[in-house]
Amino acid sequence: MEQVTFSILISTKDRRDDLMLTLSKIAPLLSPTVACVVFDDGSTDGTSDAIKAQFPQVVLHRNESSKGYIFCRNTMLNETSATYAVSLDDDAHFLTENPLEAIARHLEKYPQCGLMACRIFWGMEAPDRTESLDKMHRVKGFVGCGHIWRMEAWRNIPNYPEWFEFYGEEMFAALHLFRFGWEIHYVPELLVHHRVDMKARRTMKGFSLRYRRNLRNDWHLYFLFYPWAKIPRRLAYSLWMQTQKIFRGQTMVFKPMFLALADVLFSIPNYRRNRTALTPSQWREFQKLPETKIYWSAEN
Repeated sequence: MEQVTFSILISTKDRRDDLMLTLSKIAPLLSPTVACVVFDDGSTDGTSDAIKAQFPQVVLHRNESSKGYIFCRNTMLNETSATYAVSLDDDAHFLTENPLEAIARHLEKYPQCGLMACRIFWGMEAPDRTESLDKMHRVKGFVGCGHIWRMEAWRNIPNYPEWFEFYGEEMFAALHLFRFGWEIHYVPELLVHHRVDMKARRTMKGFSLRYRRNLRNDWHLYFLFYPWAKIPRRLAYSLWMQTQKIFRGQTMVFKPMFLALADVLFSIPNYRRNRTALTPSQWREFQKLPETKIYWSAEN
């Protein structure tokens, strides 16, 4: 058997139609050296049966009851024998032609690059144009829906923290990569279409839970990585920004903000066990890096 060079990893739950479209886009990339692994986290919509019937070449894992998105990501990354792991959401696919060749070329050229962050277009329909004037450069972090691990770098750092549940685990990994001397490169040559309705996402039923976890996981990162002297001012500024939203009439953020503060208090034992703070000099160097590239617009 040939050594697997690439493994495309996807975690999913109850989004069968999105996943089937993604797998149809990925299928032409698969070969003896390119595997695709899907982790079905307790779906009840027939996802696993659909994969078996339509994509028998896909390696399928399944939790009968949900264990969480981060559990699935950790498991797939820890089990793969591939040299490089391509992580995609179940509603995301490459628009770039021959993406795997571009990935291999970049990671061979830049041995200090531990992770590649893709250019990501968010929207239900593909962009009218795909070319970009963006240049490859080093960044602070990456977006979960489209990135590539050099597996040597993944094995250097701790697993994603399952107690984050979702949101913030990417920056947790990014800060550990920085601590161990690895770089994250934004590579606009790799374009990923993240098929989401942004307006619906802002008004969806789960807004409060998403907002709470996004906010509290930012605060988790302060207590895990920031030098102690930097935390009070950073936390105070974050709280100030939240209260300003409330004063401007965005009262829907009050409850998730209050619950996020409670989450922080209950997470103190986790901070004690897992704190690996940057030194003041490391923190200053990290702050100099360009920000994570989250969205790309065809108008740019």
